[in-house]
Amino acid sequence: MSLSQQLASDLPFLRRYARALSGSQETGDAMVRATLEQALGDEALKESLNEGRLALYRTFHAVLDHDKLTIDPSSIPGSKEANAVAKLQAITDSKRHALLLTTVEEFTPRQAAQILRLDTNQVEALVQDAVSEIDAEQKTRVLIIEDEPMIMMQLEDLVMSLEHEVCGTATTRSEALNAFENKQPGLVLADIQLADGTSGLDAVEDILGRSEVPVVFITAYPERLLTGDRLEPTYLVTKPFREQTVKAAISQALFFG
Repeated sequence: MSLSQQLASDLPFLRRYARALSGSQETGDAMVRATLEQALGDEALKESLNEGRLALYRTFHAVLDHDKLTIDPSSIPGSKEANAVAKLQAITDSKRHALLLTTVEEFTPRQAAQILRLDTNQVEALVQDAVSEIDAEQKTRVLIIEDEPMIMMQLEDLVMSLEHEVCGTATTRSEALNAFENKQPGLVLADIQLADGTSGLDAVEDILGRSEVPVVFITAYPERLLTGDRLEPTYLVTKPFREQTVKAAISQALFFG
């Protein structure tokens, strides 16, 4: 595989990771651009990218650590993204890095340790601390937009295991909007392909036109949503999913919500 092909395959997922770290599509994409600019301008770094996805994330963190990127919340348009960045700066970055790498990005603790240049035991401890902090966050009401009955049931059980309330479910765009208006959830879990051929992305845009509720997308085709052609989801889980991945995404979404 050529370097361009390797990057085309890996970049959508690095953009997802950077966006989840920053709580902002604009900031996340700026972090990824800075990584590519430095890597492609350094022959050794450029050569390392041929090693695959792990090497790309390691380079991302090397650039992030070197540049010490900080964002002034007052410079960000929109209260939601500004609030997200303000919250990000108030917690330990290393815990978020370890948690997201081993859950949302599905690296093993050993791989995450290589990316972060830590010991595996350190990564495992950071993840445990992050989970403990997140579990203390306020519980909420959840709307699930999903047309597959078995996955719907799995998500309902997962949400209740976190002591949140499932306040409504929907299998189509119109059902989703009606459920949102009637139930006023504090979080939405949304599939992309819905029962009648409508789009969960359109359903969520309807909802976000009425409220800035946090949303976690769950889809079998994440690369279709990470094109840069339209507003992209900050929290994106790939099917088939691990329950721990969904739990981490829910926690992140509520933390920044």
